[in-house]
Amino acid sequence: MMAEEEFTTCDLTTCSSTTEETFNTVNIQEIEPIFSVLTGGMRAAGDTVSPGTCGGGGSGCTSPTAATSDTESGIFSVESEVCVEHESELDWFCGTEQKLICSRCATVGPCRAHAVTPLASRVTSVRNQLVDVCEKMQLQALRIDKFIEQTLEAKKQKLQVDASKARDQVLAQVNAARDALEKEEQRILEEVQREQERVEQCLLTQRAHWSQALASLSQTRSQLVHTLTHTADAQLVISVQEIAERVEDAEGVGNPCDTEQLNLNPNCTDSKLLRGLWAAALLLGPNAYGSPLVRFDERTVSPLLSLSDDLRTLTFLQKKPRQSPSYDPARFDLWPNALGSLSVSSGTHSWVVDVGQSGAFKVGVCYASLERKGSSNEARLGNNAQSWVLSRYDDDYSYCHAGKKVPLQVVRRPERIGVLLDWPSQMLLFYEPDSCAVLHAVTQHFSAPLLPACAVTDRSITILH
Repeated sequence: MMAEEEFTTCDLTTCSSTTEETFNTVNIQEIEPIFSVLTGGMRAAGDTVSPGTCGGGGSGCTSPTAATSDTESGIFSVESEVCVEHESELDWFCGTEQKLICSRCATVGPCRAHAVTPLASRVTSVRNQLVDVCEKMQLQALRIDKFIEQTLEAKKQKLQVDASKARDQVLAQVNAARDALEKEEQRILEEVQREQERVEQCLLTQRAHWSQALASLSQTRSQLVHTLTHTADAQLVISVQEIAERVEDAEGVGNPCDTEQLNLNPNCTDSKLLRGLWAAALLLGPNAYGSPLVRFDERTVSPLLSLSDDLRTLTFLQKKPRQSPSYDPARFDLWPNALGSLSVSSGTHSWVVDVGQSGAFKVGVCYASLERKGSSNEARLGNNAQSWVLSRYDDDYSYCHAGKKVPLQVVRRPERIGVLLDWPSQMLLFYEPDSCAVLHAVTQHFSAPLLPACAVTDRSITILH
């Protein structure tokens, strides 16, 4: 007889518990499919196991052909039948071949070496095991019901609360940004209005002054013309002093000239908030984009630098190369500069340069006409009117153009520096990509296409995108 094996249940939830919750403590194990039980896949207590193997499939025994419903247990019971070979009652069960047999089949017949058990014991074992299965299924059903009614319902309520909080947070942030933007808009528009009124007042003052001067000058001229044409020679000679005084008054009127006071100050629209939001919208908004992959033009790379095979990384050479590259009019020869391959004369473009651990570099743009030869400032990035760069030397950051430096306050040393060039607004902006913090921005009238420009005298820098 084989030892009784326990049925296992299929856990339909993502977790199981062996502690008592609302049910009696039950050590739930995985349930073996009921089909295995019904086909004798497990042996009950009292099963007899005989050594040996089945040979030939037992042609002398027949399987049950009819089943009736047990109204008491709900489990089918098999009606007794007769062994065809021995004409004996099929009151034994062969677990090896999974069929009913008679006692002679079990002792002297083809199933004598098989694992056999009395049919009554086998039926009792199956019934008991099915009762356990049903109880475990009931417990599993109760757990599922509890999970649906309690856990999922609690999750649903929590979801509604969390979603409501998320919406409130989004609305609060948008409202704060909108409020700040509206106030900044109002401030800038008022500043523009004040600046317009100032210029208009200057224009009115200038118009009044020069209108009066024009009238005085016209009057003096008319008097002098009258004197010239209607005064006798002797009288004209005597009136020289008077004429000189009138000429001196006329000369005192002076010449009109245009001044910056008569123009709207472009700085009246300057706003760090507006500029930052504008840059963030371009770089992080739903329609954010980047320029096609920018690479260095190897023809422009100084012999003081080495260029990687992918044309993206510039490395400063500690030692001057023994062999200089072939002459190229596009190549910088004495400054460690290199230009990018992207020419910008329209649209909006951005790219990012990984400056890593470099302690000395320049990142920016320049005209294609920038001088390439010699050691003069005309070929030095940021020291002429044809280049605009953000520079780092040791721990000092600055914006350089036309030989003038604007110190920059950098809170933390950026590992990457982004360049944003918006041609329609003629704005060049340097930013820190991780936070989109604006490092410096300048509005400049660019009169020719611009190229990315870089220089490095410590370690290496890489164009990322």
